[in-house]
Amino acid sequence: MSATTNTLWADALARRFAEVYGTEPDGVWRAPGRVNLIGEHTDYNNGFVLPFAIDRSALVAVRLRTPASEPEAEADVVRLASTFAPDGAGLSRAQFRIGGLEPDGVGGWAAYPAGVVYALARQAGASVPGFDLLLDSTVPVGAGLSSSHAVEVAVAAALNDLLGLGLGAPEMAHLTQYAENEFVGAPTGIMDQSASLMGKEGGALFLDCRSLDSETVPLPLAEHGLQVLVIDTRVVHSHADGGYSARRSACERGAAALGVPSLREVPAGASLDGLDEETRRRVRHVLAENERVLQVVEQLRADNVVGIGNLLTASHASLRDDFEVSCPELDLAVDAALAAGALGARMTGGGFGGSAIALIRQDDEERVRAAVLAAFVEKGFREPALFTVLPADGAGRV
Repeated sequence: MSATTNTLWADALARRFAEVYGTEPDGVWRAPGRVNLIGEHTDYNNGFVLPFAIDRSALVAVRLRTPASEPEAEADVVRLASTFAPDGAGLSRAQFRIGGLEPDGVGGWAAYPAGVVYALARQAGASVPGFDLLLDSTVPVGAGLSSSHAVEVAVAAALNDLLGLGLGAPEMAHLTQYAENEFVGAPTGIMDQSASLMGKEGGALFLDCRSLDSETVPLPLAEHGLQVLVIDTRVVHSHADGGYSARRSACERGAAALGVPSLREVPAGASLDGLDEETRRRVRHVLAENERVLQVVEQLRADNVVGIGNLLTASHASLRDDFEVSCPELDLAVDAALAAGALGARMTGGGFGGSAIALIRQDDEERVRAAVLAAFVEKGFREPALFTVLPADGAGRV
């Protein structure tokens, strides 16, 4: 979205907030979802990733409540409302108390703001008062575009500003990762939060997940007549389920067997013969994926955007065969897009559902769309959602 569109959206959300809570919000904050161009399941292995923030975001309007203005019994209550009502109408509402907040104590989408409050207290020593919040979002839920992290980052950005905490982007990335890991119960890495916080329009974030050193590398899609097509299979995935945790555990076993703290420290050319077959394949994917990230960065620095296509496709094959986190719908989306002329395609996100991306020429968009939709009809799969995305700026006040 353009800055003007974001401003209009924020103004509309502020008005809705006043209708819901009877007073104006203190402000409105935005945090984008992300597409991971390449570098899948490398982040929690201290490896390299290359995501970009997208022009679809979560937006939160927030008002702090102070003890002086509220009854004492309500001072630590957080009241939440979301436009994502289960029945598609009205608002979804929730609330929780800050005092005694513990993991598993808050369910549903409210767990994400609650996790941020929990992390702020434990990681930043912040004393968070009660507050009111209204959420809206254009990031598809369950599509592998990091909708939950967008909510967490937007809440963290809002509370950081309103409480004057002075946290920088790396600190907020760690804080929201803590919220995911310790409160929500999803063993995610640091990539999604970092992309949402540090994304730049027209660029991708080259992130070293061990040091958190980052660099914006150019991703000039439009200048080359290219775009990224997202194919949301509508197969809902969850990082809190067992498949993701099992893959992470396999990587940890592999690192331990190889005598290193993480797979990032495995030397080039190291023998994997001592690992069992499954662990060897998991480790092989991570090592090869790190190398692919470096190769894509090299191509982008050389302004060879077209040249990254084959690396994207190789990433999907590795995720499908070695890491085994794809699914029939993702494989079909990739195969159909490539057959229709995509320069490269891969699943993106944790896997087991969610979305695939295809690097396509702008002139080929309609043909690729039609081919993917026809392939899904032929297989009897649910119709996917298709849309293009552009690199966008990271989180902040609107």
